[in-house]
Amino acid sequence: MDQAPRTPFLVDRMRGFGTTIFAEMTALAQSTGAINLGQGFPDTDGPASVLDDAVAAIRGGRNQYPPGPGVPELRQAVAEHQRRFYDLDVDPATEVLVTAGATEAIAASLLALVEPGDEVVMFEPYYDSYAASVALAGGVRRTVVLRAPDFAVDEAQLRAAFSERTRVVLMNSPHNPTGKVFTTQELSLVAELAREHGAVVVSDEVYEHLLFSDGPTGGRHVPVATLPGMAERTLTISSAGKTFSVTGWKVGWVHSPRELVDAVRAVKQFLTFVASGPFQPAVAHGLGLPDEVYAGLATTLQTGRDLLCAGLADAGFTPLVPAGTYFVVVDGRDLGYDDGLALCRDLPELAGVVGVPVGVFHDDPEAGRSLVRFAFCKRPEMLQEAAVRLAKLRR
Repeated sequence: MDQAPRTPFLVDRMRGFGTTIFAEMTALAQSTGAINLGQGFPDTDGPASVLDDAVAAIRGGRNQYPPGPGVPELRQAVAEHQRRFYDLDVDPATEVLVTAGATEAIAASLLALVEPGDEVVMFEPYYDSYAASVALAGGVRRTVVLRAPDFAVDEAQLRAAFSERTRVVLMNSPHNPTGKVFTTQELSLVAELAREHGAVVVSDEVYEHLLFSDGPTGGRHVPVATLPGMAERTLTISSAGKTFSVTGWKVGWVHSPRELVDAVRAVKQFLTFVASGPFQPAVAHGLGLPDEVYAGLATTLQTGRDLLCAGLADAGFTPLVPAGTYFVVVDGRDLGYDDGLALCRDLPELAGVVGVPVGVFHDDPEAGRSLVRFAFCKRPEMLQEAAVRLAKLRR
């Protein structure tokens, strides 16, 4: 007699990862006609020349599987980019791997490096795929809380998070969801502890060109791999999506010493195998664009930040002004909300705007419970309209 399949179907380690908060808030925006400042994607396209190159690649027949490590011109462009901006010497043939966005690079890196029971030190709040990727690998999260308003690293807590089982440090600067840029001193502390415990740093640097001039590093990105003794133990991850406003292309990459790249590639080839064939040569072109293009991207975004922060201030919030990324965080307690999720669910009716609660990116449910994140990677007229709507909250 046939037996019914065993249930529940979802494996235990993934049962805490249901529908994402982004899906809930996007659906809420669509059903209410609210302005969606919850999900972090731009509402304009990237540089025209990069888009034109993608069209040319499609028309030129580059629509089949690209090489497993990525098309040669993109790997070369990544290496040249790292040398140009950070004076890092990267071998494009053996030390660069192209991935299906940074999200795959993160997942493949953790699956390659983490054995069941190994510990991964990471900061919370965290980008939601981090926790899921650690769980997929069977790892154990050891989180260090970044607390509002300055989201500074607590040295004692960070030191306590490391142990003899620490395998990986997973970090993100500029930081999503807070907009924090780690100071050089904070990065140096992470590097010191990684060296002391023999850990590999997986450094998610997708916002590397979206730093603001009034931040702690003056708008200058400091890659972890540039710190003393870190090039040989750091997997650096970035992507085209954030830099060139082409989040749907899903072109990311990882670079590190050959042995680490080989480990990640051994896993990555069985995830997507390859992806984004005609977009890869277009991204290669984008990485070679002049400095003023890169500077203009950050300047435009900083203008959007200031516009939205002014609107949030008019609404009665005290914005925690970010030093980088797309995002600004506010505290719902400014308007009498101890629960950021409740505020986000009420915002469409109260003001016709949608954000996301920061608490869902924490292991500690109380750490960011009242905080809400808004994205300002939108057209000025959209941000202006959002500011007008948010002003209703004060009334």
